[in-house]
Amino acid sequence: MTRDEFTTIARNGLWKQNSSLAQLLGLCPLLAVTTNAVNGIMLSLATIIVMAIANVAVASLRNFIPHEIRIPVFILIVAALVTVVDLLFNANLHELYIVLGIFIPLIVTNCIVLARVEAFAAKNPPLNSTVDGVFMGLGMLWTLGLLGAMRELLANGTLFGGIDMVFSSLHPIQLLPENYPGFLLGMLPPGAFILLGCMIAAKNWMDARAARRARQLPPTPVEALGCH
Repeated sequence: MTRDEFTTIARNGLWKQNSSLAQLLGLCPLLAVTTNAVNGIMLSLATIIVMAIANVAVASLRNFIPHEIRIPVFILIVAALVTVVDLLFNANLHELYIVLGIFIPLIVTNCIVLARVEAFAAKNPPLNSTVDGVFMGLGMLWTLGLLGAMRELLANGTLFGGIDMVFSSLHPIQLLPENYPGFLLGMLPPGAFILLGCMIAAKNWMDARAARRARQLPPTPVEALGCH
């Protein structure tokens, strides 16, 4: 893998082809799980593990999988990995496992995972595919983490609520006064839709601004000196 290939894959995963802000995939967990930052981050970490291993497995076996049955084989690989992750969460992070509920097993049907396996891993070498899976997952992680943090702050005035389910010695951060009444809309699905729309609008604005700057040609030496 060249440096340019790595940079392109990283930029696509984190920003340009961000699964939540650009492709709008996986909206079900995006809207349902992000009631706080911890839930979004931990589900994203589980997805990163599944995506990275599934991508390298498919990339390694792509020449041995008949084209006609590739989708069932891809789903079987992803389902096996999700089962392992599900059992690990249940064994080591049981309280968080109960909170995330059905959304860990539903990683099997997550469009993000299947889309990257089909569109990238099935056509590229294992190393490139692994990096793609990791960075697509990281793009999902920062999106879900930020959305969860905003919703949690609006609803409860705290940050990292539920962190004690992951690290028992840590506690949520109270950013707003303890008598903060809370803003219920931030916790409800409509609030998630509104905040996600604001994030998408911000991304589109920044992309449009960058495109305008890229179209502007640098001044000639004469223009730079103010001569006509």
